[in-house]
Amino acid sequence: MNGLPIGVFDSGVGGLTVLRALRAGLPDETFVYLGDTARLPYGTKSPETIARYARQCAGRLVERGIKLLVVACNTASAVAIDDLRAHLPGIPVLGVVEPGAMAAVAASTSGRIAVIGTESTIRGGAYTRAILGRRADATVVGRACPLFVALAEEGWTDGEIPTAVARAYLDDLLTDVDTLVLGCTHFPLLHGVIAAVAGPRLAIVDSAQTTATAVATLLERTGLRAGGAPSAVTVAATPTPEDLARIRLLATDGRDRFARVGSRFLGVDLRPEAVEVVDL
Repeated sequence: MNGLPIGVFDSGVGGLTVLRALRAGLPDETFVYLGDTARLPYGTKSPETIARYARQCAGRLVERGIKLLVVACNTASAVAIDDLRAHLPGIPVLGVVEPGAMAAVAASTSGRIAVIGTESTIRGGAYTRAILGRRADATVVGRACPLFVALAEEGWTDGEIPTAVARAYLDDLLTDVDTLVLGCTHFPLLHGVIAAVAGPRLAIVDSAQTTATAVATLLERTGLRAGGAPSAVTVAATPTPEDLARIRLLATDGRDRFARVGSRFLGVDLRPEAVEVVDL
């Protein structure tokens, strides 16, 4: 079973930042990634619909013989993680919210934590609940930063425009916190700009990196890890074209756009023909 792939899904390409971190920290593993691009965004859907979509994505990955499922989508993690675990009793299921909350609590000395994400993630309060569940005296403030998603997908990740957007979103948010959670899988692409605006006094928690670390820990604990010594998980490592032989990419629509935008998120040039279009 150790040689079976790890399944990863998201509503689109944002979860490729999680896959990038997973590949960096677990170089001996193979992966199957599914982006449900035909039905994004999940955040505008009802909880029942999100849970149904998540089950369908998980089911398609289970058909590929996965040993572990990573829900690399904040909305699905917040809404459907328990439902998925109930439907997949034989497969470990991890989302992005709990690892991010755990890392935020560990990083914060004051208990004052800011979370940025999409409108649906912030409105749903999943990070707030998860943080308060681990530290009851914490103070959590959240802000939706939807323009960060567009900037990441367009490749505008440095320079005057993203810096101005970051200042508009963050200047007043970060005055009384010591930790900032990047609660969207798009946001690691803007880490440099966000860190520059936030300043050195703030700890920045990257949900992609913390999820990859949690996956590595679970694989070690359950004996499911493929061969090789544990590696430090880091999103800085860039996949090589040879690494793509260990990654299978699936999408439900738009392979050309998936390849174009996904190249920025995964850190390697993707060809449209490398993306398999599947129907859920």
